[in-house]
Amino acid sequence: MKEKITGSEALMRALKAENVKTIFGYPGGSIMPVYDALYQYTRGEKKTFNHILVRHEQAATHAAEGFARVSGDVGVCIVTSGPGATNTLTGIADAMMDSTPIVVIAGQVSTAVLGTDAFQEVDLVGVAQPISKWSYQIRHAGDIAWAVSRAFYIARSGRPGPVVLDFPRNAQVEMVEFEPEKVDFVRSYVAYPELDDKAVTEAARLINNAERPLALVGQGVELGNAQEELKTFLEKAGIPAGRTMLGLSALPSNHPLNVGMLGMHGNYAPNIKEQECDVLIAIGMRFSDRVTGNVKTYARQAKIIHLDIDKSEINKNIVADVAVIGDCKASLPAITQLLQERDHSAWRESFKPLAEKEFERVIKPALHPTSGPLLMGEVVDAVAQATDGQNITVTDVGQNQLFSTRYSYFNQPRSVVTSGGLGTMGFGVPAAVGATFGAPGRLVVCFSGDGGFQMNIQELGTIMEQQAPVKMVILNNNYLGNVRQWQDMFWERRKSFTKMMNPCYELISQGYGIPYAVVVDRKDLKAAVERMLSTKGPFLLECAIKEDDDVLPMTPPGKSVDEMQLDI
Repeated sequence: MKEKITGSEALMRALKAENVKTIFGYPGGSIMPVYDALYQYTRGEKKTFNHILVRHEQAATHAAEGFARVSGDVGVCIVTSGPGATNTLTGIADAMMDSTPIVVIAGQVSTAVLGTDAFQEVDLVGVAQPISKWSYQIRHAGDIAWAVSRAFYIARSGRPGPVVLDFPRNAQVEMVEFEPEKVDFVRSYVAYPELDDKAVTEAARLINNAERPLALVGQGVELGNAQEELKTFLEKAGIPAGRTMLGLSALPSNHPLNVGMLGMHGNYAPNIKEQECDVLIAIGMRFSDRVTGNVKTYARQAKIIHLDIDKSEINKNIVADVAVIGDCKASLPAITQLLQERDHSAWRESFKPLAEKEFERVIKPALHPTSGPLLMGEVVDAVAQATDGQNITVTDVGQNQLFSTRYSYFNQPRSVVTSGGLGTMGFGVPAAVGATFGAPGRLVVCFSGDGGFQMNIQELGTIMEQQAPVKMVILNNNYLGNVRQWQDMFWERRKSFTKMMNPCYELISQGYGIPYAVVVDRKDLKAAVERMLSTKGPFLLECAIKEDDDVLPMTPPGKSVDEMQLDI
């Protein structure tokens, strides 16, 4: 007779079968049987999991995202029902927008009282379905093995994304004969489309005949672990490449074919040249409105080649002349094999005057000011110089995000963790905590504004308890800086509720036992950064930033990318 175990114990064994090592979570009434089973798996001979107790369920999802983004594994979090479950929704939506594989397991009231408005009952499956890749309620303990395996398969395969498992209390305590299952097929779900040879041939033909090709590199290259395939592709055909914000570390910053960051606050040259290229090759990116600007005028002169694993992205925002649907790990080599060797030196040289113009008018003043208060750019640059681009850069959202992605260096894959599609303030600190567990051998630096830092400030408790070695940099301008900039530019400088009264971060850091330093004068910046980086464990560095420091260049909303402004 087979051993019978509880559904909660079955969940532990199912997670172990998926090779889960780290779980972020927060216990509560409806998930208590699971946490009781988890107790045995976090200590002694049965120790399997490292459970990280966060201080808020939203932070659990962001930590799982940070873990997934740097490790390439599925991030896992466990929470209770009701508000515990609804608190995860922002992180689930964030993971969906940015194709991040996480599995959220939430407690639920027993099936016998579903629909009665029982204490802490919420229809999580119904709420989460539109913002997740799959959402499912495990109503019986006998379904656990199948549901968990299916959840991990869906989360990590194809275009990754979040999966939600709703786990009623009765299924947690039911007895079941557990047999692990391995799901590697879901009817009607094609995770890895078969390459169309005709599309591959046509894409290669267009690239071979191009005089002014330009590649747009997105996060899909990182998700497909196709960084080397990308370099081989670009180098054989001599194609300059711009990178989206989420794709920044897919190609090293110092690679000779890298021409900068795309988008509203990206680099001047690639944005202008999008309107001059004759063949535009989009690789693992979704033509976000922050990249395209006005879609009616975007790259009208170019033939568009779109490489993506997700068929739904094709022709969604920009119509492609050739669509190569499939994993870029396979599609890039298939096209490369048919390419002629080119260097396109004259075309690549034409980027340089634009880059020099941006350097003189924007970058040089941002990185090397001679007087006045500290600027965000010089702080980010000081960190980048000290780390030589080897660190993982985690950002919150706002001006801190735009400056830190513009002025950081990325010389290793999976080195940028930021909230792209959803733009979630409060993402930075918990995502950085997750990153320290996902890549324990690497230095993690988190840039936040004073607004976003306070949105999940309670996670300093998680950092304190875990001694997670997050190096936190607060770029403090006493404003919701990005909104303030838009108010100055487009709302006749009416600063409606963007000025912030901030707490004493030194006292807060003392309360959590986290080393702290503040920089007001730029002469003290280098030493403070060196102290932060040399301190073992976490560190909080506050930098007093010029209040009206603006992110430039900028393509104003609704404008074409070649209408990018170098000044205000």
